[in-house]
Amino acid sequence: MKNITVTVDDELYRMARVKAAERDTSVSSLVRDFLKSLSDGESDFDRRKRLQDEVLASLGGDDGFRAGDRMSRDEVHTRRAVR
Repeated sequence: MKNITVTVDDELYRMARVKAAERDTSVSSLVRDFLKSLSDGESDFDRRKRLQDEVLASLGGDDGFRAGDRMSRDEVHTRRAVR
């Protein structure tokens, strides 16, 4: 196990000690739990990649999304007659 040194101002240290006392633990334990929580979850990149894959899968079923499926410029600008 490695030791680290963190420098904080007096007020932050006081608040951390109060929070640790409320949880019946130490400041070191609070810091360790916080650092562990950073590595436990899905990274922001992984989350965004997963969401992108989900959206792309929902757009085209088995075929997936293809840029060639877009409307032509003429189709986009064709106006319907109003009745």
